[in-house]
Amino acid sequence: MPSSDGHDDPSHPPPGSRSSWPFWPVEGERSKRWLKMYRTEIAASSSSILSTCAAYPLDSVKTRMQAYGFHHVTDCVKHTYRTEGAKGFWRGSAAPLFSITLVRTVSFSIYQKAKYVYSSWIERVTGSSPLIIINTPGSYPTLSTIACFAAAGATAGGMITTIACPFELTKLSAQIAVLMARSNPGSTGDDMIRRSYQQKGTFRTAANIIRHKGLLGLYSGFHLHLLRDTLGTALYFMTYESGKQIASSTFDSPASPLAVVMAGGLCGIVSWACIYPIDSAKSIYQRNALTHPRGSPIKRPKIQFFNRQMYRGLGVSMGRSCIVNAIFFSAFEYSKRKINELD
Repeated sequence: MPSSDGHDDPSHPPPGSRSSWPFWPVEGERSKRWLKMYRTEIAASSSSILSTCAAYPLDSVKTRMQAYGFHHVTDCVKHTYRTEGAKGFWRGSAAPLFSITLVRTVSFSIYQKAKYVYSSWIERVTGSSPLIIINTPGSYPTLSTIACFAAAGATAGGMITTIACPFELTKLSAQIAVLMARSNPGSTGDDMIRRSYQQKGTFRTAANIIRHKGLLGLYSGFHLHLLRDTLGTALYFMTYESGKQIASSTFDSPASPLAVVMAGGLCGIVSWACIYPIDSAKSIYQRNALTHPRGSPIKRPKIQFFNRQMYRGLGVSMGRSCIVNAIFFSAFEYSKRKINELD
């Protein structure tokens, strides 16, 4: 994610200098200037690929527990392995590997720009800049810093939903395709449609959805996806920035490795714990939409924050999110730091 160092203007390395970082063997002033200008996007995309690959099986288990009635993680894992083998845990991984990388890259770019806009607005009203406050040694989160990062996160989350929704629906379809096909006839919609999602790759799954639901079928559950990502991304960035700021009072700097790992893991846990019932409702609604013919009424699940059933798979999801974001932000901050060190 965008660094909180407050210095985002790309520097100009001296002519003829050479990079000492082996991961980006580029030379020349123009190339280095380009890397520094787009360091947020470069770091976000490469780190996203690494973190997504590391924790995808946990995401698959989470989705299956939400959409179907598994009571425990072990039940879901055993059933998946017995009926689909080890490859079942990686079913549908092509779509999120591409989509999450794209979504994260664009989301972080939007967040980067939005936080400076909101910080400028807040500074005009209050006389103090949230970005200066967060970089002041020994400082702690204030109402202005929390508001700035939450607003920027909500902006990024809301805007990115248009891109993310079709990819996530395709991923969900691939993850639960076998479960949909084997569910009791008549329990989740048309039997032929339920069975048509089996043994299909990412693009064939998307084509199958369009065939049954039309092009707008790729946006089934968009309203719940928009609500989830707007609230979730606001909490996500707010928690990361604030957690890193608090950790800076204990460690050497806000971007110290341990501070980044702790803040990254915490932001994943907090955001998912708060929005999980919304995500569960989205998964159930999208499952129902996938299995019903075009034009047929689709039951809309209620978002119930105090219903235990809406939290199925929460432990798996929080564990996955903690791992993913600890890995992601560690790689992200490291990549950005190395790009900044190009001289």
